[in-house]
Amino acid sequence: MRRLAARGAAGDAREVAAPGADIWDCARGWSPSSSRLTDLCALWQPGVFLPSADGSRASAGVGKSRPNEAEKLSTVWKAHIERHKASGARGLGSGEQGLVLRMARQQAPPWVHIALILFLLSLGGAIEIPMDPSIQNELTQPPTITKQSVKDHIVDPRDNILIECEAKGNPAPSFHWTRNSRFFNIAKDPRVSMRRRSGTLVIDFRSGGRPEEYEGEYQCFARNKFGTALSNRIRLQVSKSPLWPKENLDPVVVQEGAPLTLQCNPPPGLPSPVIFWMSSSMEPITQDKRVSQGHNGDLYFSNVMLQDMQTDYSCNARFHFTHTIQQKNPFTLKVLTNNPYNDSSLRNHPDIYSARGVAERTPSFMYPQGTSSSQMVLRGMDLLLECIASGVPTPDIAWYKKGGDLPSNKAKFENFNKALRITNVSEEDSGEYFCLASNKMGSIRHTISVRVKAAPYWLDEPKNLILAPGEDGRLVCRANGNPKPTVQWMVNGEPLQSAPPNPNREVAGDTIIFRDTQISSRAVYQCNTSNEHGYLLANAFVSVLDVPPRMLSARNQLIRVILYNRTRLDCPFFGSPIPTLRWFKNGQGSNLDGGNYHVYENGSLEIKMIRKEDQGIYTCVATNILGKAENQVRLEVKDPTRIYRMPEDQVAKRGTTVQLECRVKHDPSLKLTVSWLKDDEPLYIGNRMKKEDDSLTIFGVAERDQGSYTCMASTELDQDLAKAYLTVLADQATPTNRLAALPKGRPDRPRDLELTDLAERSVRLTWIPGDDNNSPITDYVVQFEEDQFQPGVWHDHSRFPGSVNSAVLHLSPYVNYQFRVIAVNEVGSSHPSLPSERYRTSGAPPESNPSDVKGEGTRKNNMEITWTPMNATSAFGPNLRYIVKWRRRETRETWNNVTVWGSRYVVGQTPVYVPYEIRVQAENDFGKGPEPDTIIGYSGEDYPRAAPTEVKIRVLNSTAISLQWNRVYSDTVQGQLREYRAYYWRESSLLKNLWVSQKRQQASFPGDRPRGVVARLFPYSNYKLEMVVVNGRGDGPRSETKEFTTPEGVPSAPRRFRVRQPNLETINLEWDHPEHPNGILIGYILRYVPFNGTKLGKQMVENFSPNQTKFSVQRADPVSRYRFSLSARTQVGSGEAATEESPAPPNEATPTAAYTNNQADIATQGWFIGLMCAIALLVLILLIVCFIKRSRGGKYPVREKKDVPLGPEDPKEEDGSFDYSDEDNKPLQGSQTSLDGTIKQQESDDSLVDYGEGGEGQFNEDGSFIGQYTVKKDKEETEGNESSEATSPVNAIYSLA
Repeated sequence: MRRLAARGAAGDAREVAAPGADIWDCARGWSPSSSRLTDLCALWQPGVFLPSADGSRASAGVGKSRPNEAEKLSTVWKAHIERHKASGARGLGSGEQGLVLRMARQQAPPWVHIALILFLLSLGGAIEIPMDPSIQNELTQPPTITKQSVKDHIVDPRDNILIECEAKGNPAPSFHWTRNSRFFNIAKDPRVSMRRRSGTLVIDFRSGGRPEEYEGEYQCFARNKFGTALSNRIRLQVSKSPLWPKENLDPVVVQEGAPLTLQCNPPPGLPSPVIFWMSSSMEPITQDKRVSQGHNGDLYFSNVMLQDMQTDYSCNARFHFTHTIQQKNPFTLKVLTNNPYNDSSLRNHPDIYSARGVAERTPSFMYPQGTSSSQMVLRGMDLLLECIASGVPTPDIAWYKKGGDLPSNKAKFENFNKALRITNVSEEDSGEYFCLASNKMGSIRHTISVRVKAAPYWLDEPKNLILAPGEDGRLVCRANGNPKPTVQWMVNGEPLQSAPPNPNREVAGDTIIFRDTQISSRAVYQCNTSNEHGYLLANAFVSVLDVPPRMLSARNQLIRVILYNRTRLDCPFFGSPIPTLRWFKNGQGSNLDGGNYHVYENGSLEIKMIRKEDQGIYTCVATNILGKAENQVRLEVKDPTRIYRMPEDQVAKRGTTVQLECRVKHDPSLKLTVSWLKDDEPLYIGNRMKKEDDSLTIFGVAERDQGSYTCMASTELDQDLAKAYLTVLADQATPTNRLAALPKGRPDRPRDLELTDLAERSVRLTWIPGDDNNSPITDYVVQFEEDQFQPGVWHDHSRFPGSVNSAVLHLSPYVNYQFRVIAVNEVGSSHPSLPSERYRTSGAPPESNPSDVKGEGTRKNNMEITWTPMNATSAFGPNLRYIVKWRRRETRETWNNVTVWGSRYVVGQTPVYVPYEIRVQAENDFGKGPEPDTIIGYSGEDYPRAAPTEVKIRVLNSTAISLQWNRVYSDTVQGQLREYRAYYWRESSLLKNLWVSQKRQQASFPGDRPRGVVARLFPYSNYKLEMVVVNGRGDGPRSETKEFTTPEGVPSAPRRFRVRQPNLETINLEWDHPEHPNGILIGYILRYVPFNGTKLGKQMVENFSPNQTKFSVQRADPVSRYRFSLSARTQVGSGEAATEESPAPPNEATPTAAYTNNQADIATQGWFIGLMCAIALLVLILLIVCFIKRSRGGKYPVREKKDVPLGPEDPKEEDGSFDYSDEDNKPLQGSQTSLDGTIKQQESDDSLVDYGEGGEGQFNEDGSFIGQYTVKKDKEETEGNESSEATSPVNAIYSLA
């Protein structure tokens, strides 16, 4: 028989078949199928059936006595063999192919035929279609209900009615409804409509109508040409909150110390209202052990005191849907007392009752009445037991269970111990409970008999069945309850009894068996299981597909793996009938399976230990009767990364230099990264450290450098670690003896190890210490190595003081020990000693079990049980193995068990996310370990089936919204509810022509909560939002898309705010519009304040239009600086401000970018002013010399400078010279000639700016002139001069000298 398969569709190549799960040939030992858990050896007893490589022979005895059965079995198996031959079967040992029988010569008993037929039927199976969208869209599928309203659907009469029903299928299904089991014609009622592409009903009351008219039982039908799926029967009820009847209440007269009950009797509502007591002034009634509210809403006084009449008492009812509170007329109390004075000092009296003259009384029950009562509760609900007693003094209440203890993990006390609540009731919680009320006068008890019934709950919920033509399968609908529920099958919404007969279908109670299915067998089956407490309805379709093989992974993948590692090459495929998968290497050779290779059912090829010769191209070929498909994987084998020279422990003095070596060997085609950790944290390489490829050097070692250093060499495929410890010694005093002055070193290795006093669990190890090298030995470390689990790996065994050289070592059973010793002193550790001789201890059963046992699903239909394997010292014997047991937690079924040699086991075909009890027990050849603890694990999760409903959005401000939603039902989560998640995106801005990013963002709300807040939104924008529920598998379906708009907010800061100072009088400001206006800009606000050091001036404020982006400020003085703050404004207010300061004056800071590059700025610099002063003094000296010369009668001809400034093309500026002539060499009286040849007044009005604005670059940095004053004169000028001694100012200086 064939099965549809999509093995490895999820790409999980880590499912390992359980040991012992194969069907072994009892005589030969071959396994035709690694996926079958049935042991055929239990059926094929010697002399009855024997497996054979040839299925053509049948027993003559069987043929004579039961010819029909023998002929039928022979025909079935021949068809099975022929079918696999047609699909490329390769003989025995190939999956499900080649499984054949031959009849033995003896006559077989009847039960063998029955068991074998049931086994053959169990071979049929089904799996899900891969999630690949291309496959999902191509394949036809009957309808499946994906969303529906709850069974008891209570609606608010003020809102429109919404009854949900959504389904998927291919082609898309159509919908219709029934109401009270009759066809509901939606077209005839104008108020009723159905959502597009959905079956959800919407009943609109905006135009009038009474919601009560639509109460009833509704059911949705989703149909396409392959079948019809049904929703639950949805009972629609309208919420009711009736008014409290009017009544006049007389004052309640009661004697002090007497019991009292104030009855509430709230009006019946749907759902029932929440009751609480308050005074007429809306103050809550204080409740305690004496005064408390019962579960029925009544207010009970165990004994009335005089202070109880200081207030009145009003019962309040709050109705959920209408959010209204109705108040009953208040009760007033009149307390009759023997002591009319309400002395407040008596309230803290140790015996207030006797102080007030109240007679003491034994307890009596106010609720429930009598000495016994009974109560019924449904499985999974909460059980609430209540006992309220009267008495003086107030009685204490205690709870007990007859014949056992209260369930501590589920029981909790409420209402001052007057109520006992047991959550999530199960059958074990039934029995007799009693409450004991006691005070110093006596005690009384009340017994409550609890019966636990159960509405139907699933044991095996029917699952969709997808088969190939000719395959067999079954639908199982198994539920439990109290009373036992009945099972009714339907097909396409009609009772199975009235459906057309189908010879390929057989109903056997809670199971439908399909044989030789064909395309016409497609349909949707409904299982309805019910009892007097409720019902369950499940849809499961049967789909028949014919699909040629198809590869589901990317083609021609490259996989790189490290030498000697284990790896798996994935080849997920899909096809119907199930394809046969084979692997080949380099396009030739036989199928790869066995030896170093193992092919898993999901298509993965495992190579147990990679060698160099395993490198190459691997081809996987999937074949069925419709065709074949293939894919290739290229495998490259890389050398491992190894640290061959590791850093060693070192002891260094403070201030010295330490070098830690780390030399690495790696595959040259991989990129190597060497990093260092200190105390297992990433090491910051500061300026005292130097990291090289093969070492780490620490200069000037300090105390903080002490610790462990780890060298981590890693490539993209693997890594290697090596660790050393650095000890830093503080400075020591100068040695006072010759021995202390000698250099210290690590100790020499210990030698001559000897084992004596050999015992079963201990041995004495003796050694001879090595030289301590001038540093006393402080410790000895004894290490051991065993040759079974980790040969060649040394482990620390124990540590001993440096004063001993012999120690008794305590050993574990069945370990082949070898020891070595390491000496330690303050400098470091010695080299290990030579190993001792080996000593094997005798074996024993394990004394412990593996730790860290977990049960988690890796897929939705499995549970992977894992544990931490035991090491060599806890194995205690040969052939260590593990007995794995599991069973469903709530069913208390018998334990399943299997023996495993590894550290994991996968339980298949599990329901979605159900709890399992798990035990893992160690066992070796000497016996079993202790009884293991029971661990609770869970099978795999599936994607949630439902989305949050009634998503409501309330805008909190411009950047945040509040979300509220209806939580999904726990049975739709299909796993552990991690969080509710909101996906939202910015659709557009309300500002025109503003581009926005529509990137989806998300907000998470962990836990099962109904509300949350989404923040960091952009103001003045249109948003869309969807809600999902998230479990460990992923996101569930998305809710209906909601839209909302955020209001205006304050804008962000203006961009690129710049402050420029072109001169000493003006400051220019420039800015750009904000990146996020967050609304309509109405302007800008500029605030600025002058400051000089710590002194602040008066703040000034300027308002600008939204289009203005420039402004100039006139400085009040050249010394003060300015601090500017600029913000944009919307109608909401001012946004974030951009702040800048004007440039610092010359004596405070160097020139900044805020200054423009011009000569006026240079003139304000200190160094320039000093230079100009020096030049002015020099010029003054020159003028004095000239004046003296002229006073002697000499003539100093100077030609007047041109009126226009020298241009850059003037050669006289280029060579830095000026002309001096005797033209106009007649200065006015009372004036003098300036250096530039102009006539100036006698008083000096020279400006340093005049000197600074000459030709470009007049002065060097050292203050010297770039251009020299030279005299250019022709012969006429030379001959006409009366004196040529002072032809230039320079010559004048020399003549003065």
